[in-house]
Amino acid sequence: MSTTEENKVRFRRAYEEVLNQGDVSVVDELIAPDFFNHAAPPGRDRGPESMRWLATMLRTTFPDLHITIEELVAEGDIVAGRLTMSGTHEESIMGMPPTGHAVRQDHMHFVRYRDGKAVEHWGVRDDLGMMQQMGVIPAPGQPGDPTLRSPYPP
Repeated sequence: MSTTEENKVRFRRAYEEVLNQGDVSVVDELIAPDFFNHAAPPGRDRGPESMRWLATMLRTTFPDLHITIEELVAEGDIVAGRLTMSGTHEESIMGMPPTGHAVRQDHMHFVRYRDGKAVEHWGVRDDLGMMQQMGVIPAPGQPGDPTLRSPYPP
C-alpha cells in the first residue's frame, strides 16, 4: 500500500475509531506529539491531547455523535475529507445550554502526515448552520430573523 493510501487509512481511523467510537486509546498512535490543529481554540490546539479533548467534548455534547466520511482525496502528505457530522445537542457547548435538537453539519478537513502520524489539521465547518438547527440563531426568514424587521418605524 502506498504512503498516500496509508494516510487515508489513518484519517479514517481518527474519525471512525476516535470520534465515532470514542476510543481515545489510539490517539497517540495516530497523532504526533508536535501536532497543531488550526481549527481548535487556543490552548486546545496542540499534540495528541487536542484530539482527546475534541473527542471528549463532541461525544459529551452530542452523545449520539456520528461522523460520515463522504469523500477522501489524498495527494502527497495531505488527506482532504468531506464529512457530515450528526448528533443530538444534549450538553452545553461554547456556553450554549443543551437544546435537545438534532443537528447535521457539513465539514471539510485537511490533515498533513509525517512519519505515519498527523502533524497538522485544518477544518472548515458550517457552524452557523448548526447553531440555526439548534435554535440558537434564527434561520433566515424565521421568527427572530432581524431581516424580517421593517426599516420603517411603526
